[in-house]
Amino acid sequence: MPTNRYSTGAMILHWAIAIAVIVSWRVAESAEHLAREEKEAVMGNHMALGMIILVLTVVRLAWRLTHAQPPLPVHLARWEAALARTIHVIFYVLLVGLPLAGWIGTSMEREGFSMFGLFEVPLLPAPDDRRAGHELLEVHGTAGTIMIYLIGLHILGALKHHFWDKDGMLWRMLPFGTPKG
Repeated sequence: MPTNRYSTGAMILHWAIAIAVIVSWRVAESAEHLAREEKEAVMGNHMALGMIILVLTVVRLAWRLTHAQPPLPVHLARWEAALARTIHVIFYVLLVGLPLAGWIGTSMEREGFSMFGLFEVPLLPAPDDRRAGHELLEVHGTAGTIMIYLIGLHILGALKHHFWDKDGMLWRMLPFGTPKG
């Protein structure tokens, strides 16, 4: 049965990933000016959140492949539809690529981390190269900043549709409200 609202599973995964990304970003930012030992502890939480984001994103991709998505509304301008699709593709690339780059970079630096003290995340079979690992983690940081800007653009688009266009698009990813066709 066609609907103009995302499925409950898609909504849960969307919001869980969104919250995890924002918390992970804030955790990383909070570590920036800490002493080395404190910074390592805080960044361990950032890395554990990255693994959660990676797993949730893989589940979200599997969900997307096995569950119908609501079509974009016909009233959208072509540029809006193209921008929405492009940003969503970039989100998925970053949501998989950022955690993997972080994991590869820390593996190259031979710096392990744990999942909130529950178990150690194994190092990936990457070359032992601290310099290249550091460079990869620098790219990871830059890509993370790009992700935050794209999230801002995504939020601005949702707010534009909700308050300016009043087209009900915000309700497509929420379990309440009335999405319009």
